[in-house]
Amino acid sequence: MRRARSRGGRVRSRNYSLAVDRFVVRSGGPLSGELRVQGAKNAALKLMAACLLTEGTTRLVGVPRIADVEVMSDVLGAIGATVVRQDTGEPGGSAVLVTVPGRCTPIAPYELVERMRASFVVLGPLLARHGVARVSLPGGDDFGHRPIDMHLHALEALGAEFGTEHGYVEGRCDRLVGARVLLEYPSHTATDNVLMAATLAKGTTVIENAACEPEVQDLAALLGAMGARISGAGTSRIEVEGVEDLHPAEHAVVADRVEAATFLAAVGLAGGDVHVLGARDDHMEMLLAKLTSMGLELEATGRGIRVRSDGRIAPVDVATLPYPGVATDYKPLLVTMLSVANGVAIVSENLFAGRFRYVDELRRMGADIRTEGHHAVVRGVPRLSGAPVRAPDIRAGAALVLAGLAADGETTVSGAHHVDRGYEDLAGKLRSIGADVARAGA
Repeated sequence: MRRARSRGGRVRSRNYSLAVDRFVVRSGGPLSGELRVQGAKNAALKLMAACLLTEGTTRLVGVPRIADVEVMSDVLGAIGATVVRQDTGEPGGSAVLVTVPGRCTPIAPYELVERMRASFVVLGPLLARHGVARVSLPGGDDFGHRPIDMHLHALEALGAEFGTEHGYVEGRCDRLVGARVLLEYPSHTATDNVLMAATLAKGTTVIENAACEPEVQDLAALLGAMGARISGAGTSRIEVEGVEDLHPAEHAVVADRVEAATFLAAVGLAGGDVHVLGARDDHMEMLLAKLTSMGLELEATGRGIRVRSDGRIAPVDVATLPYPGVATDYKPLLVTMLSVANGVAIVSENLFAGRFRYVDELRRMGADIRTEGHHAVVRGVPRLSGAPVRAPDIRAGAALVLAGLAADGETTVSGAHHVDRGYEDLAGKLRSIGADVARAGA
């Protein structure tokens, strides 16, 4: 285990390591039992960035122990904040305390931002509170071209001015001023960036064509607890009445719907009866409809979602769309399930180019998948065959681990550090419901 010292001399533990970089998976019997979903990665990172909007200590409960959270902790540390993890002994894990000084160093360096695209969301809070920000152009998973122009145009509408130099975006403003912001596309991260910036802008900001994801609603809930005036979060039109200042607050992170989907898919592939605690059926309606059409039996229990499956999967066509449609993060899980379905399905990717790059790895395991542009034709086979494969990104890596549950022999998934960016001990959680999954040294 690596340990890193944060600003202020405090020590944080890191639970990820490149030295343990493979999953080893063998198929087995049906899965059973219960397990709890972690706090959402795509919410926690933005909530941590939102702490920059005010001086003092904000407490976030249920922040997952994942690599991306550690990167965001390092980004905040470079800006001047202190991030400390606090064990709670309660369901949902631990809390993170983010302490922000009266004046930050408004620079997010390349060596950190290039490791994770989501860290670009510190731009809005820094501009709103300090009137200046210097943030490296972002990195993260390679899904093809994902420009930041939408973020910059939206913040320019609020009065910011930008330039780029030596790989950095440099922004300045006297004080942001509320305006109507029309997003070209309902981008989750662009919505988050503008939403945070608008809380301290003078006057009213209206965000049109805003992202509607539960994680955006979760960010708005934290900002509201900090004193922001926000209405319409969860719809395509968000209105923010700017305030003079915000204050620290306490907030519980919403459950991770993609991790929940991963466990539902695991049962679909291996069969069994599992209670996924904390999973929110109201956040996954379109996905649950697809899984039901594929033959899974799903029940909302009030404590989570119970899933039952005999391991037989029916084919169903899938197209990714902005929320509440089928999320692009779900697609590798669905393609893996369809690779052993009893028939042919067509899967269309409408959001990002390049998100079929894991298909070659599934083909190595015997999957019959043909891709053309944004579409994949998946012809189900009775059984996959264990093989060495490589995780190209977070969700595809998790999907390849699940593929091993429906494969003869042994499957090794290298590049496990990608999976660690979004999942807290995926192997351990799958083992807890009976899967034969382990981590092995590189």
